[in-house]
Amino acid sequence: MDPTIDIAVADGSFAALVVRPDPAHASASGSAPVVVVLQEIFGVNPGIRSIARELAAHGFIAVCPDLFWRSERGLSMDEANPEHQERGFALYRAYDFDQGVADVVATVAAARVLDGASGKVGVMGFCLGGLLTFLAAATGAPDAAVAYYGGGTERFLDRAGALRTPLLMHLAEEDEYIGKEAQAAIRAAVADRPGATVHGYPGQSHAFARPGGAHFDRAAADLANGRTLAFLQTHLG
Repeated sequence: MDPTIDIAVADGSFAALVVRPDPAHASASGSAPVVVVLQEIFGVNPGIRSIARELAAHGFIAVCPDLFWRSERGLSMDEANPEHQERGFALYRAYDFDQGVADVVATVAAARVLDGASGKVGVMGFCLGGLLTFLAAATGAPDAAVAYYGGGTERFLDRAGALRTPLLMHLAEEDEYIGKEAQAAIRAAVADRPGATVHGYPGQSHAFARPGGAHFDRAAADLANGRTLAFLQTHLG
């Protein structure tokens, strides 16, 4: 079982899963950059853990914080389970995004000084985590940020002017939660931001890159993930 670390914030502390690369993938210095992986509404579940393992296979330390800790700790839910879907959406509706961003910023700070870390830290998130990635990038805390179909991003575009962190965004062009008008607004808001790139995926639905998900598309996921890996390698080393 992968270990966890505890991250302290003003109103308590929460756990974050840590998945490390095989020593064979370590750099000459023995250190590795960190990617903070931000969950969907289903918690740090097998899909998120598989993404963390894939990052570790490419030489990154992956850190997956428990974003719903204030409501219910240690959630690992299945999108195919209707009760889990209902629970996840309820947690999302009640979620305090400013508190969530503060949790992500605290995770980035902890990741910089993690044993074996190089000091470089990126953030990568999916759906809920994709929105939090965008918001964290606007704080300047991470060295790089990758947002997969961040649901609700269009509600926070007033923060785009603060973007300085290199940002890569993946949008599903047929996303049932992020309509075409919202996608156009997102593209327009980041168009003049330095280091911001948005890729659209024609014909794809929300969560097309979720391993084992109902809308998973291998070709689109491989394309997006290849772009992500190159981006992270460029900005995190």
